[in-house]
This record gives sequence, structure tokens and C-alpha cells, in this order.
Amino acid sequence: MDADAALELVKRGTTLLLLDVPQYTLIGVDTQMFSVGPSFKGIKMIPPGPHFVYYSSSSRDGKEFSPIIGFFVDTCPSEVIVRRWDQQEERLVKVSEEEEESYCQAVKSLEFDRQLGPYNLSQNGDWKQLSNYISKSIIVRFEPIGGEISVACEPGMVNNIPKTVMEKTLDDQLEISKFSASVDKNVNSRRCYYTSIPRFIKQKGLQGQELTSLNLDKTQLLETLLIKDYGGSEDVLLGELQFAFIAFLMGQSLEAFLQWKSLVSLLFGCTEAPFHTRTRLFTKFIRVIYYQLKYGLQKDNRDTSGAVSGASALLDDSWLSADSFLYRLCKDFFSLMHDASSVDGHLLSWTRKLQELLENNLGWEFKPNSAVDGMYFEEDDEFAPVVETCDDPSYN
Repeated sequence: MDADAALELVKRGTTLLLLDVPQYTLIGVDTQMFSVGPSFKGIKMIPPGPHFVYYSSSSRDGKEFSPIIGFFVDTCPSEVIVRRWDQQEERLVKVSEEEEESYCQAVKSLEFDRQLGPYNLSQNGDWKQLSNYISKSIIVRFEPIGGEISVACEPGMVNNIPKTVMEKTLDDQLEISKFSASVDKNVNSRRCYYTSIPRFIKQKGLQGQELTSLNLDKTQLLETLLIKDYGGSEDVLLGELQFAFIAFLMGQSLEAFLQWKSLVSLLFGCTEAPFHTRTRLFTKFIRVIYYQLKYGLQKDNRDTSGAVSGASALLDDSWLSADSFLYRLCKDFFSLMHDASSVDGHLLSWTRKLQELLENNLGWEFKPNSAVDGMYFEEDDEFAPVVETCDDPSYN
């Protein structure tokens, strides 16, 4: 990239100015992680749009790290975001309006340019696939008061819920952390405003077989939630799914993982909606979760530093297991696709891509001639579902 093009990107992009951050602190933006050196003052050339900023303070020798704190931002062209490190609270805080204006002018005059690390634009494509349904309104809707998301603010939040290996590891990681004692644990003011997803449906007048059927197919629950909680917007639901996944994978929030799990379980638990009432939603959902898992399971995309290796281990240990909740949900969904007499072409295409991803990356087997049944068709399979094509551009 020539100097003129680089200068234009610096001027047009967002700048994250971070003052007085101690050496060895880890700073992340989207899929990228920076380790603070003696001259580090922030990150430049950040494309306008939604982003997730997260960080972890370090011990003096750089060997131990605090629980990650993260927050979402939605930035405009040429915007400057200023934060200063609070040594006592070990977190980034806002500066006064007067200071902010002064620092913004200094950034735009390129006074900090040599101390700002560049945002790696080659990785922006991955981030867009993970966040294409996140907007300013999505951030405002779900973020906690103050905007900060951290597992350190979540002790006791899920004590009464049975934990998977992944959930218990995150919980244990917090308990043994030497940094967690100094973190504000007023969880009522720090919880994200996620949508409440019932695990079981109860309806007056229904019992026995009718109630069982209602819980086996979550289509009616999905319709109720879409109308009541999402204002009829499928994209808001998908925005929450992406918000929660990012807050979990990059922010290591246990609450976020539980919400992501609830939403995935809800959608994979529908047997009628994918074929009749919400085919477009399910095509977009499978596409979203495909890119989430594709990124989350790529070992070379995950930092090996102490602060984030915990999340990497969680993905490896818990998602590789063939008795995980995700395997069971996918197995049932692929079987549903296989047994259907007619399937939308876009939905089938993305479902096949998801199956191939899980088979290739995790070694899961879904083929009917294996010990586990699932979705698999030969080109001339007479029992394969009829594929319906649709030219609707919103699928892409």
C-alpha cells in the first residue's frame, strides 16, 4: 500500500486512542489481538461500523491475566474514541469532554500516528461475517448499563443452572482468578438485556400429548417470541445471536454463552418453521452459525496468550465431544432435512455446508451408513428431498 492510500485510510477510519495502558496488557478489536508495548497508544484504520473492543490486564511479568472486559461500539468515519487506563480499577475509562476534544484534534493532526497500531484490513472480512446483523440499535438494545461485558460480573448468575463442561470451566476460571476480587460484582447493573427464552412451554388448557408436542416442535414458541419480543424482525433475533456469540467467544462471558445456547436450541428445535413459515430465517440462521463455528474452530485464528487460551481450550474440549448439546441439535436438524419431502435450495445448500464443516473440523459423523444417522445424499439418491429454488436476493 502506498503512502497516500495509507494516509487516506488513517483519516477515513476510526481511531481507538488508549492512554496510559500498562505494558503486556492484551487489547483486542474484533478478531485481532494486540499486546501492549512501551510505545503503544491504540489502533488506527478501523473501518466504520460495529466493533467489539476487549482487553485483559496483566501481572507485571506478563504471565497472568485478568478476566476479559469488553464493549461494543458502532463507529463513524474519522471518529476518534478515547479511553484512559485507570490504574486502581485496572480498566479503561472515558475522559472528560474537554480532554476528549483535545485528544481528537491531536489524533487528526497525526500527533499519535507512530504510536498507533494498524487494524489488519485483511481480517475485516471474517469480522463482517460474524457481525453483519449487529447495528447501533442492536448494541443499545442488548448491552448492559455502562456497556462493559465481563465474566467477572457474573458470579452467582447461573449457580442454579446445570452446567456443561464449557460453562463450568468458565466459572472455575473466574473463581481461581487473582484479579476477580477487585472487580465490581453488582451483577444486577452489569447484565446484558438478553431476550428471555423459555426452556419449556406451558399453556393453559393443554396437557399430556398436546403439551409434549408443543415442546417437541418449538415453532409456536419462535413465532410468539418474534412477535412479542422482536417486533416481528428476524434480523433482530439474528443480531442477538451474533452479539451473544461475540461476547462469549471474544469476551469470555458465560452469560453470553448461555444466551447463544438458548437461541441455537430454540431455532434447531423447530420442525415446521424451516419448511413452511420461516424458511428465509432458517437459511440466514444456518449461514450465521456456519461462519460462527468456522471461525471459532479454526485453531490458527485463535491467540495462544494466557488470557484467551481458556476460550480456545473450551472450544476444543467441549465442542469436539459427540455427546455435546451442539452435536445432538445438529444431528436432529440434519435428520429433519433428510426426511423432508421438499426443501428450499438455499437452506439445503447452507445446511450441507454446515454438515461438511462439522464433519471435517470435528470428525462428527452424520452419514446414515455410520453408527449415527444424519443428512447425506448421493447425487442419484431417489429418497433425497425435492429441492426448491428461490431467486430472492435476501438469502445471499
